[in-house]
Amino acid sequence: MKRMAILAFALLAQSTWAADIKVDNAWLRATVPGQQVAGAFMDITSPVNAKLVSAESSVAGSMEMHSMSMKNGVMEMREIKVLPLPKGKLVKLAPGGFHLMLFDLKQPMKVGEIVPIKLTIETADKKREVVVVNTQVRDMSGSMSH
Repeated sequence: MKRMAILAFALLAQSTWAADIKVDNAWLRATVPGQQVAGAFMDITSPVNAKLVSAESSVAGSMEMHSMSMKNGVMEMREIKVLPLPKGKLVKLAPGGFHLMLFDLKQPMKVGEIVPIKLTIETADKKREVVVVNTQVRDMSGSMSH
């Protein structure tokens, strides 16, 4: 019995760190009928050195992490495989910078809807945790108005 209690405590201790991952201002761009892609944005703060290694949502066929930058007056968007989450630092996913792209949308994204996005976070010691973020659909400016 004591051994099981110790094991249960050890499992609990290793899985609770993600509860301290702070995700704020999570929103997704509204789409028009027929549009197959959308961008998702949020602010992430991790209490430990970690990295975002993947994202997925039931409303999309696939998701990718992207970075945007200006090169010679041209906006470039590139897929990135991991997004570092330095301990205690706010990492902003925002238009014109790091963001998530949802591809092969299964339905239009309508203002006011809530879309769950699963973020897979990996710590420096290779432990992985899934954080579910309820992401609000907003208009192109990021506001809730129509």
